[in-house]
Amino acid sequence: MYLEYFNLNEEPFRLTPDPRFLHLAEPHRDALRTLLQTVVMRKGFAVCAGPVGTGKSTLVHAAIHILTDRTLAKSPIASAMIVNPLLSRNEFLEALLEEFEVSCPAGNKQRQLLALQQMLLEVQGRGSTTVLVIDEAHLLSMDLLEEIRLLSNLDSYREKLLQVILCGQSELLPLLARPEMAALRQRIAGQCVLRPLTLAEMRSYVIERLYVAGLKGSSPFPGLALELIHHFSQGVPRLINLICADALALAFESKRKPIEPDIIQEAAAALGLAGASLGKPTNGSRPRSSPEAQVAASAVDTLIDAMREGRTIARSEP
Repeated sequence: MYLEYFNLNEEPFRLTPDPRFLHLAEPHRDALRTLLQTVVMRKGFAVCAGPVGTGKSTLVHAAIHILTDRTLAKSPIASAMIVNPLLSRNEFLEALLEEFEVSCPAGNKQRQLLALQQMLLEVQGRGSTTVLVIDEAHLLSMDLLEEIRLLSNLDSYREKLLQVILCGQSELLPLLARPEMAALRQRIAGQCVLRPLTLAEMRSYVIERLYVAGLKGSSPFPGLALELIHHFSQGVPRLINLICADALALAFESKRKPIEPDIIQEAAAALGLAGASLGKPTNGSRPRSSPEAQVAASAVDTLIDAMREGRTIARSEP
């Protein structure tokens, strides 16, 4: 294993959505701010979209981590995540109740909705709110999207009781743009679109993941190696992780460090990326803002900075 060879405590380029490894490049920080504002200000619906592998799941997990961590949030939220979008309306409601640990007999939708609303009111009574994250939302049927919209009917007259984050690939945006989705679209208070990383952003991304994994000293990836990684990955974080992980393994096998360009080329070729034309990174849309969101931005930035400060302190401890 290459960990000891490169002085690492854990694998730095795993594909799991671990919030500790979230790198807040400009598009990701903007997106995280949008998601947190939507939840903190209890605005209802938010959308997080982007190409495959751009870090949507990691970003959403980081937002939930911030909002549920008692050391970061004054009133930790109640949260649930639906990862299977291919459910019927009844299956969706039952999965929702199970995720929120609400006990209610199956088969009686009215009683199920009343039980869910009671739970939402109880969370509100504690001074907090409830968040539902739906992953792979681009695969939701029109029928299920309508069911999700109807959940907003559970709101109180004062504020929205349930905050919903729809997270999915870029296809989610044209899905929501359909005329029959107008009622849901009008409820979306925050929208963020991720994009691939620039070369400068990718350099910071790689080094930060290495340091989170315990690296002390210089990076094993010199400048030319990083340029090749960006060329083959086109700045897509998931591909960056795959190339870097394979390159570390190859360099360990041949006992070579720092990692030279031919190792990056070999790693990219093994992944089928060498010579592939993935297209140039494009700038994603910036999250929609409003005077209300700007008022809350300071508090949200404080939450984000607290998360990063805590991670930095943890890294520096012996």
